[in-house]
Amino acid sequence: MARRKLLLLLKPFDVYQVTQSNAVSRFTNPRIFHYIDNRRKVHEEAINVCQKILQQKPIDWKPIFRNNLSRPIHNVDLVVTVGGDGTLLQASHFLDDSIPVLGVNSDPTQAEEVEKFSNEFDATRSTGYLCAATVKNFEQVLDGFLEGQIVPSKLSRISVSVNSKVLPTCALNDILIAHPCPAAVSRFSFKIRGDDETCSPLVNCRSSGLRISTAAGSTAAMHSAGGFPMPILSRDLQYMVREPISQGPAISRLMHGLIKSDQSMDASWFSKEGFVYFDGSHVFHTIQNGDTIEISSKAPVLQVVLPHLST
Repeated sequence: MARRKLLLLLKPFDVYQVTQSNAVSRFTNPRIFHYIDNRRKVHEEAINVCQKILQQKPIDWKPIFRNNLSRPIHNVDLVVTVGGDGTLLQASHFLDDSIPVLGVNSDPTQAEEVEKFSNEFDATRSTGYLCAATVKNFEQVLDGFLEGQIVPSKLSRISVSVNSKVLPTCALNDILIAHPCPAAVSRFSFKIRGDDETCSPLVNCRSSGLRISTAAGSTAAMHSAGGFPMPILSRDLQYMVREPISQGPAISRLMHGLIKSDQSMDASWFSKEGFVYFDGSHVFHTIQNGDTIEISSKAPVLQVVLPHLST
């Protein structure tokens, strides 16, 4: 029987890089420097622990830092990300629906630390909402997957087409369609279209943009903006117009809603320039006046080992 192949995708250390020499100039509170330095040490130790565990397993594996990932991932049986949700999201942009991913939260938030420094700075670490493991239970979760006791879940992703051309990136959390300047007005229209070609009324908007989230992303920025959490395995999408210029109650009720799994959103962009952001600010596609955008959940799913199904 062929040995399993695994890719270990790592959050880099330099995201925590703060040297003692510049700490005084950057931070008036030395505790902030020690906090950031401790985060780096905790993350580094988590990587070491995961690698030691993998060395003991009958599998072939190799590590790579996420910023060195530049092409689609193929020819592995599992991707393990060590970092937080951001590292797993970045991995998702290089994965199709055939390779599962298992997230290890390398630096979980410590409630007592947050409380201790609450009057000085935000000591929140990594939420790891999509991460199935920490270093404490990584071996247990990994063994469960390798032995077939833990089965990954299929999470919906967002497919985006611009002018009828499907973009190569799928969003696992959300997309944001907006003007590149946050102070500028975004002008666009949209309607919801069903597979049977039935359509909702056309909605014309002037706002700060349009956000669409998956079920997995509904607990992130969408929830912070007033949206509602969705069952994580739902195939529906949730949309919200950001800070709309009011056009009366009849239109206001259409500013937030669902795009069902058998529906898509057809949008038209009327500002001079704009971006479609995928899962944050690092991956984006430019749009311009007159472009048409189609959004749906018809993208290939992502297989994710989820935390509540692996403990």
